[in-house]
Amino acid sequence: MKAMVLAAGLGTRLRPLTDVFSKPMVPLVGRPCMEHTIRLLQKHGFEDVIVNLHHRPEKIKEHFGDGARFGLRISYSYEKELLGTAGALKKVADFFAGETVLIVSGDALTDINLEDFYCYHKEQKPVATLALKTVDDPTQYGVVLLKEKRIVAFQEKPDRGEAVSNLANTGIYLFDPEIFEHIPAKTFFDFGKQVFPHLLKENVKMSGYEMSGYWCDIGSPAVYQQAHEDILTGRVKVDIPGKETRAGIWCGKDVSIDQAAVLEAPLFLGDGCVIAKDVFVCGPTVIGSRCRVGTGAVIKKSILWDDMHIHPRTTVDGRILYMPKGN
Repeated sequence: MKAMVLAAGLGTRLRPLTDVFSKPMVPLVGRPCMEHTIRLLQKHGFEDVIVNLHHRPEKIKEHFGDGARFGLRISYSYEKELLGTAGALKKVADFFAGETVLIVSGDALTDINLEDFYCYHKEQKPVATLALKTVDDPTQYGVVLLKEKRIVAFQEKPDRGEAVSNLANTGIYLFDPEIFEHIPAKTFFDFGKQVFPHLLKENVKMSGYEMSGYWCDIGSPAVYQQAHEDILTGRVKVDIPGKETRAGIWCGKDVSIDQAAVLEAPLFLGDGCVIAKDVFVCGPTVIGSRCRVGTGAVIKKSILWDDMHIHPRTTVDGRILYMPKGN
């Protein structure tokens, strides 16, 4: 089976972070967000992946290349004008050549069991199966109503108290080839706003798969910080680069930590980090590659992107620090 990773969005809700990187390339514990998705696909046996591109495409292609170093083959579909989630799929219909289609987002974090998802889709025999996740606050998501495993209604970001369910649409989909018949060519078209309501109206079967794994839509800086904590504390099963030098503390290559520094897990220190004397670092904290933390500095519950220098005796508490655009 082949997969498509959606990576063309502008990521406006995550600004100002996406003024520096496209959303799929925003770092998550030492790796771009989308790399966690690519590694998930490889883990579940996918060999061919196509990625749609629009915003800052060169950085994505530069990092992932042809996919060989991740153990799969990656192709790209560039959109001069955004085509929407469904329009993007229609553009690459030939890539799938009549096969079942998996759609995943390059800007979300998940450890969904794709094999179980696929088996469920084949068992239910719908045109579309949507992976769903129970959420505490359905007002932030598109939610669906299930009846005997079949989707019977959609509701986009309902008001509190009016939600038909708390099952959020994760944007992870499996489609039979028939789906292409319901998407017009060469035009902007969206799954949630156009394709799925059309399928409901035409009484085309759509199933809902209630996933048990982790899923997070990284739609704001606060959620971005929470995703880091979830990785470091093991709430989501992803591979953390580097070595776990002691419980809950991961270090990349050539990390230098002064003996008088105090580190409290969970932490991640990227390649080439330098932690000076009398520094106190309290997790959950991520310090990117080549960062330098000066004598007596205090870092608490923060995310430092690559190449940040923290002056001596500075306190950083609950912050995301990065180099602004153009610097």
